[in-house]
Amino acid sequence: MIADLAALPADALRAELLAPNGPYTALDVLDRTGSTNTDLAAAAREGAPDRTVLIAEEQTAGRGRNTRSWVSPARAGIHVSVLLRPAGVPVARFGWLMMLGGVVVQRVLSGLCAVDAVLKWPNDLLVGPDRAKCCGVLAEAVGGSSPAVVLGIGVNVHQRADELPVGPGGLPPTSLALQGADCLERDRILVELLRELDFAERQWREHSGDPVRSGLVEQYRQVCGTLGQRVRVELPASGGATRFLLGVAEDVDDDGRLVVRTADGSAQPISAGDVIHLRPATHPG
Repeated sequence: MIADLAALPADALRAELLAPNGPYTALDVLDRTGSTNTDLAAAAREGAPDRTVLIAEEQTAGRGRNTRSWVSPARAGIHVSVLLRPAGVPVARFGWLMMLGGVVVQRVLSGLCAVDAVLKWPNDLLVGPDRAKCCGVLAEAVGGSSPAVVLGIGVNVHQRADELPVGPGGLPPTSLALQGADCLERDRILVELLRELDFAERQWREHSGDPVRSGLVEQYRQVCGTLGQRVRVELPASGGATRFLLGVAEDVDDDGRLVVRTADGSAQPISAGDVIHLRPATHPG
């Protein structure tokens, strides 16, 4: 596939996205790496500045939630990580950056690429009538004298069906090409993603990371396709045991937790767990 797909134009991306023309301070494009998040976290510990961007044409050890790994063919997708140092935001609110990244991706791919896209709590983008996974978002905190977050975004753009592994819980995979997206130009998608991310993160930062005052939690609720679904949640448990929770996903609360209404009528807030969509909830009348 690599011979058929154009490389990203690194110089053009820098010209458009780096100061003084753009909002970012540094941008590099690698031919190949294990994980852009790992590389950028190391750079953060060495003092890399706020709004440093790292992009890779190919990842061989990309990371997702719960230490899962994944790979992607060269030049087939978007693999980008952004280093953010949200001065004035309490570290306890840094976790909202993963959900902010999800809102940004949903907005850009719905608009620019014209795909039907929703978020699966907390960090997957599902597209098309089959609600297949097209994108994942991961935020990782980096400690030190100046705390930071590395926000990683991976988008399947050109992959064929045989190049896409099935995700956790049997979640079907897809790509923008398989969905007939209006835009498959990776550089154009990257520019839109990074500009929208800058705008959204600055708004969140100006409100000290408050998800309510910045409007982030309401924006997330509006595009969260998990809400209204019957779900099975695999919960972390001690001793290697697995515990499941069944119910209807009713809300995402102001702490970013998924609120699940169980059969006994109780509302259970979930802060961590693997969510599987079963089918939409039905209501009488």
